[in-house]
Amino acid sequence: MCPRRAGRHGRGLTEALFWTSLAVSLAAAFVVTVPVNRWLIARGRGHAVVHAHH
Repeated sequence: MCPRRAGRHGRGLTEALFWTSLAVSLAAAFVVTVPVNRWLIARGRGHAVVHAHH
């Protein structure tokens, strides 16, 4: 990639947009995964049980 055409790729950890989007995506992942994990554990198919089949 040409450095003159990099655009926003040259920025990152110092921008609030990066940290805000990271926080929002982690919060969304938490909201989705907690009920799924609770459901799996209630059915006896938690993390340790699934990995016993590998």
